[in-house]
Amino acid sequence: MHQLFIADLHLSAQEPAITAGFLRFLRQDAIHADALYILGDLFEAWIGDDDPEPLHGEIAAALKALQQAGVPCYFIHGNRDFLVGKRFARASGMQLLPEEKVLDLYGRKILILHGDTLCTDDHAYQEFRSKVHNTWIQRLFLAMPLRWRLKIAAKMRARSQQSNQYKSESIMDVNPQAVEQAMLRHNVHWMIHGHTHRPAVHDLTLSNGKAHRAVLGAWHVEGSMIKVSADAVELIQFPF
Repeated sequence: MHQLFIADLHLSAQEPAITAGFLRFLRQDAIHADALYILGDLFEAWIGDDDPEPLHGEIAAALKALQQAGVPCYFIHGNRDFLVGKRFARASGMQLLPEEKVLDLYGRKILILHGDTLCTDDHAYQEFRSKVHNTWIQRLFLAMPLRWRLKIAAKMRARSQQSNQYKSESIMDVNPQAVEQAMLRHNVHWMIHGHTHRPAVHDLTLSNGKAHRAVLGAWHVEGSMIKVSADAVELIQFPF
């Protein structure tokens, strides 16, 4: 018995090798799990469930097949695909989770999240995040014609890439106090997240004891997953 966790695939039509690797992962690895958790940024960008991009239908069908095979799939929004909605969730069979969720797995209480909310030293990003997560702003954006949304998304992505060139590595990593606060708030000693693209399992010392933070890697040149079983929490890198 085991559960699998992935994040930061950044699927797009421009990266067919990653898509092929993900589909293979679903057929060969996820199919044997008790559940699959996707912790955000499954897609490089998401401008609405009405986007007719063929890749979205292909991924939805593959995830639906996984669910129909008896493996439930859960999804936490990332900073790239926070607009994934109920329509895509129904098509894919995914269950949408809140931005922070506590799981009780094999005697471990584990907090799962995308991870961007932990990067509190990046003040510019956090300010931007608060704006785009405003319900009214999201409704206005989704009401726009598709071609307008495509242009806005492209401009925002270009601006983000330019901005990140001038940010220090430490600013774009998690803030240790934010990590501790989140774990204490949920009374957990395990955390799994993505977003930072810095795969590792960190040992922590909190005010209430020893703890662990497992970070998923991005799917740039290889796949990354965390396997949670009764015996261990394993970070596994694998070829596409």
